[in-house]
Amino acid sequence: MLRIAVLVSGKGSNFKAILEHITAGRINAEVALLLSNVPAAPAVAIAREAGIPVWAKSHKDFPSRAAFDEAMLDAMRESGVDAVILAGYMRLLSPGFIRAYRGKILNIHPSLLPAFSGVSGGADARDYGVKLAGCTVHFVVEDLDAGPVIIQAAVPVRDQDDTPTLMRRIHSLEHRVYPQAIAWFAENRLVAEGRVVRLLPGVDEPAVAAVIADGLPALVHPPLERGF
Repeated sequence: MLRIAVLVSGKGSNFKAILEHITAGRINAEVALLLSNVPAAPAVAIAREAGIPVWAKSHKDFPSRAAFDEAMLDAMRESGVDAVILAGYMRLLSPGFIRAYRGKILNIHPSLLPAFSGVSGGADARDYGVKLAGCTVHFVVEDLDAGPVIIQAAVPVRDQDDTPTLMRRIHSLEHRVYPQAIAWFAENRLVAEGRVVRLLPGVDEPAVAAVIADGLPALVHPPLERGF
């Protein structure tokens, strides 16, 4: 069973979705440790209520980004963590942290990368006037939001959408595609070849790629499998 560390800074909606899929037996993993740079983050309360070990310290109490990340690494090593899941973690990771878990760090971003990287991807896409927005799960590398893509989901942008309505649609898919990507990773079905990530066949037949997000049709590729 894969032992994962989840890094959060905020509400933890993706963390909650991941936890629900683990509890339901759809992800062969356990959350060995939740880490946060915001001790009062709602996600921390979710983890404690679920009985998950928590490491929550303000990065402002450390002399540098590298020092904070090294403290996180120490806690993760003590917990026997195999992989790292970023679920709304709003800080760049240091090169040393990424080296320690290279190829084993996953992130979700609210845009169809490589378009609209950065902290406000969904809002930037809407302001740009795109007709399709979405989310991307990718492996983490040193460059911001530049790692190989695992799965993407595209949703329509309506003329009347503001940022909150568009982000609600994107989040509804994030809560499905991120657990799916983690399940694939836990099953050793993701093979990265340069920038291309191949998905090895599984036991179940995949579901259709067309899904519904907030009442509107959306497209996911690779397709979601049963239960996601």
